Amino acid sequence: MTTLAILTAAGSGSRLGRDLPKALVELDGFPLVLHAARRLAASGVVDSLVVTAPHGLAGVMTDLLAGDPHVLVPVEVTSGGPTRQASVAAGLAHASPGDDVVLVHDAARPLVPAELVRRVVTAVRAGHGAVVPGLPVTDTVKQVSPDGDAELVVGTPDRSALRAVQTPQGFARDLLVRAHRTGAARAAAEHLAATDDAGLVEALGEPVHMVAGDATAFKITTERDLWLASLVLQETIA
Repeated sequence: MTTLAILTAAGSGSRLGRDLPKALVELDGFPLVLHAARRLAASGVVDSLVVTAPHGLAGVMTDLLAGDPHVLVPVEVTSGGPTRQASVAAGLAHASPGDDVVLVHDAARPLVPAELVRRVVTAVRAGHGAVVPGLPVTDTVKQVSPDGDAELVVGTPDRSALRAVQTPQGFARDLLVRAHRTGAARAAAEHLAATDDAGLVEALGEPVHMVAGDATAFKITTERDLWLASLVLQETIA
């Protein structure tokens, strides 16, 4: 039995304001997707990678990953879809019969620690069909409703029961396949597509469990995030 990691790298990254897809934006000299792939491979619990590439860039991604001496697991690149959900489904179609565990990770989280990857896989192999990493929410959160120029606050959830979810998310392969098959009708439309795979599992009525996340597995969305990621890398080297 083996673990497949699907690395989603097909997004445009429009909020980052660059002229190339986010996964190819460089962090300290290397594209985000390469940082993420290296860390997944270094975990020691990932047996193969499927990377979802932006339209027309599968060859670029293949050359980038296949020639890297730090990605010492088999890598396959496939074209992604119009939404994250569709891209994950495209990657999942490349799973082999022996892949009993599937991780889904975002290239936009390039600094995921190997220990976090291992923690997720361990929990899935312990019998939890769906596992996500998460961090406690430290800010007070308000639930709002549209009300003209200023939104109306309609509630304050108890933040002690809230978690900010990260990736990689881990699944028993059969469960993830079933979740994507059931939610396939939502995959093409941005406003209907699931923002994470755990949501598709939840829609089946199946349980999702959480393990501790890690602050360094933050998502790159803005230029400030890139700056912070560079600082983290420099601290690690130092």
